[in-house]
Amino acid sequence: MVPTPTKAFAVENNIKVLQPAKIRKNEEFFSELRNLKPDIIVVVAYGKILPEEILTIPKYGCMNVHASLLPKFRGAAPIQWSIINGEKVTGITTMKMDAGMDTGDIYLKEEVAIDPDDTYGTLYDKLKRAGGSLAVKTLDLILDDTIKPKKQEGEFTIAPMIFKEQCKIDYMKSAYAICNLVRGVNPIPGAWTEFEDKVLKIWKATEVDEKDFDEASLNEHPGTVIVSDEKIGLFVNTASGVLSILEIQAPNGKRMNISDFLRGNKIPIGTILK
Repeated sequence: MVPTPTKAFAVENNIKVLQPAKIRKNEEFFSELRNLKPDIIVVVAYGKILPEEILTIPKYGCMNVHASLLPKFRGAAPIQWSIINGEKVTGITTMKMDAGMDTGDIYLKEEVAIDPDDTYGTLYDKLKRAGGSLAVKTLDLILDDTIKPKKQEGEFTIAPMIFKEQCKIDYMKSAYAICNLVRGVNPIPGAWTEFEDKVLKIWKATEVDEKDFDEASLNEHPGTVIVSDEKIGLFVNTASGVLSILEIQAPNGKRMNISDFLRGNKIPIGTILK
């Protein structure tokens, strides 16, 4: 087990660390928190809804740092779903927590652009930097009594946890949507497809212009390989548009660019990827 940077810092500076296996109905943990008499509790990427017993302990309540522009993408996987859904902008929200899932009143927001080549991993890094600075700024304003949280406004969307089965590529969707899925679940859990009953991880893909392909190829069933050449690449027809697979990984293999992969692995034209 490797401690988080937060725990490592705390241990190095003789700050007590509590790590209960569960928090609901954990009276011993509630008592420890009350004894600390915190002014405020800061919650980042915890993944669970705090019970009322904790929310009412601090003088200023509990502040959450959430990786979306609430009320959009409430839930456990806001970064992934913002990319999967094709958003151009996301951000960080600091809010005062209540009993709901990311429904609390908002302190501050900060927008962060989603670049066309951003993955879950690269966007995570952008948002963690923005989140750190916005958390400190919000804390200063709260403790100075110069900010009051405001109700969330606008239509909300949900960003639930993502499981492996949801990362299976569906070629009945557009090439654009598939590319967003590939980006949104890179590096974890990773998009995948099936070839000869083997699972292939797809780490990078792009949509290409249909004008470069003949009509017969474009009429092939979605999921059909229409070009497979180590010098040209691997191109797959979809319900709308053509998908170019750029980086791939075979079972028990390493991530490879498609040219290197095709030198040692044949995926014949006409193959239908599942």
